[in-house]
Amino acid sequence: MKLTILGTESLGVRGLSCKVQVENRKIVIDPGVALGYWRHGLLPHPAQVAVGEQVRRKIVAALQDATDVVLSHFHGDHIPLPDANPYQFSAHQVVSLFRTIRLWSKGPEGLSHNMESRRKALIEILGRNLLVAEGQQDGPLWFSLPVPHGDPRTNRGTVMMTRIEDEDGVFVHASDIQLLDSETVAIILDWRPDIVLAAGPPLYLAELSPQQRHQAWENGLRLAREVETLILDHHLLRCEAGLCWLDSLASATGRRVLCAADFMDRPRSLLEARRAQLYKEMPAHEGWHEAYANNEADTSSYQVYTNTGERRFLDSTMPMSGIILE
Repeated sequence: MKLTILGTESLGVRGLSCKVQVENRKIVIDPGVALGYWRHGLLPHPAQVAVGEQVRRKIVAALQDATDVVLSHFHGDHIPLPDANPYQFSAHQVVSLFRTIRLWSKGPEGLSHNMESRRKALIEILGRNLLVAEGQQDGPLWFSLPVPHGDPRTNRGTVMMTRIEDEDGVFVHASDIQLLDSETVAIILDWRPDIVLAAGPPLYLAELSPQQRHQAWENGLRLAREVETLILDHHLLRCEAGLCWLDSLASATGRRVLCAADFMDRPRSLLEARRAQLYKEMPAHEGWHEAYANNEADTSSYQVYTNTGERRFLDSTMPMSGIILE
């Protein structure tokens, strides 16, 4: 089994996309990418936009020879979008690539009106239906029934988790669970994974209560103690505090708890969290965003940004149960 994480917050964008190669299958999960449209009162910095372009290219390359695509839910940072803004991934870009790929999708249950409309628009653009995968199995692929998108007591819909198994081990993509539901964590543990990729809690949101933060910590402890490699990213790393939370969880358990950048042996590039800092370091040209949206400007002069934050390397002495990096 070979796992490649394509785009997450620690890799500079919003998303939780990855590619898994197992047996004769090449599976791309959640092929979407986005940048927060407004953050700290600022549009995405052009350096962020440059990274977003790179991630979109990686996703397109992964789709070129993919046998399967999985859509865990229909938020704009997880799917090719029918109505993409300049900083998202357009569904029109992948129509030809999706013609022969198996499409495994979360069904309509638990979708908001907007998400259901987006699902129908995606079907129309692709010119084919989306196979409702919840609760199904196909070879090495298993799909969960709907689980909460975060706290089950809130009305934020549901997502679908994916389990992939071969002789090397078990990988679980737990999408936007945010570690806020104990029953969801129990399902993951029942699947007996060697490695889990999941969204951590959204610490950047002021409305996340002390009780929810405690619940996320306890669920993080449960997972970290039972799973060989736990990769937490996405919502968790939309703020600097997420790095402290992640490292504290690793320290408290003595286990392999990483972000996606750590796993891929890349610098931790929390560009969403550091947007205001980016504008101070490298002011954007006046009118750049409007010009970019009209294809009258590009990111060529902004690709020199190098993350100066901490870089952590994987401990090569720790086993990976046959799951290898690319």
